[in-house]
Amino acid sequence: MKMKKFINSPENLSTELLEGLCMAYSDKVVLAENKIVVRANPKSEDKVAIITMGGAGHEPALSGFVGEGMLDASVVGDIFAAPGAPNVLAALRRFKRDAGIVLVVLNHAGDVMSANMALQMAKREGIKVAKILTAEDISAGLDTPLEDRRGLAGCIPLYKVIGAAAEAGKSLEEVVEIGERFNSQMATLAVAMSGCTHPQNGQTITELPDDEMEIGMGQHGEAGGGRSKILTADETAEKMVSPLAEAVKAKAGDEVFLVINGSGATTHMEMDIVFRAAAKWLEARGVRVACGLIDEILTVQEMAGFQMILCKLDADHKAYLKARSNTPYWTCIG
Repeated sequence: MKMKKFINSPENLSTELLEGLCMAYSDKVVLAENKIVVRANPKSEDKVAIITMGGAGHEPALSGFVGEGMLDASVVGDIFAAPGAPNVLAALRRFKRDAGIVLVVLNHAGDVMSANMALQMAKREGIKVAKILTAEDISAGLDTPLEDRRGLAGCIPLYKVIGAAAEAGKSLEEVVEIGERFNSQMATLAVAMSGCTHPQNGQTITELPDDEMEIGMGQHGEAGGGRSKILTADETAEKMVSPLAEAVKAKAGDEVFLVINGSGATTHMEMDIVFRAAAKWLEARGVRVACGLIDEILTVQEMAGFQMILCKLDADHKAYLKARSNTPYWTCIG
């Protein structure tokens, strides 16, 4: 795959994209030191701070969700690479408060290592912080231990839920309980019809024949083990929503949040059709889609495909998803 991108020098990619984001949405986000994106209008220090971390190259994730009602800060690494522990620690120091901090980490080895190192140092400095690890990818099987599952785009609705809880004045312990309960009722599967290129070096990350797709591919192009000939939208949706519903134990009478997240090169036309099929499958089984989202919230450069996220909702989760937020890429009037 030949890379065709509007970039300047590869080594400045992450800095330049963050500068562009913060220039476009200067009323919502500011670029601080060490590639840390923070809210332009900080919330009061008597409320829990929500911080996340991860590599660049997945825009609008993760920094596009910094702002009122969601994240207080995003610590950004290089393209597809975790930020270093010193930068994560710098963000934790910046938001040190009696109310405490929740650090949301996606389950990828580099992110977990940096987060754990930063947490150890932060706690030695008396910073009150708790970690929530997202590991909702079920491609390895429903019986796979959580520590062996990848964190995918499910982190974004989690930011919305716990960000709203923190904004409402919930304590650190309450925010963690709300988040972990949501986390345990969320599952994601990805499908790809093409791989992507690494934007710093043009290297192709995973190739798929023109007539094949792969269910379970990771957000860096990691193999998922579910290759097949390309299926229709309805067939693909059913192959994905069925195990997702099983994973979250959705049953008749339950309410769910259904998300179709485009990976970068899939049109909204396609995503709309897939959402329709998944929603009809759920509703035929008595599961109500209480709210939905069709958008690109976490991308993989020019990969063709999408991630399907299913969250079984408790009443408070439903309210937090609809609560006020004002970020570059998720705004609710509340």
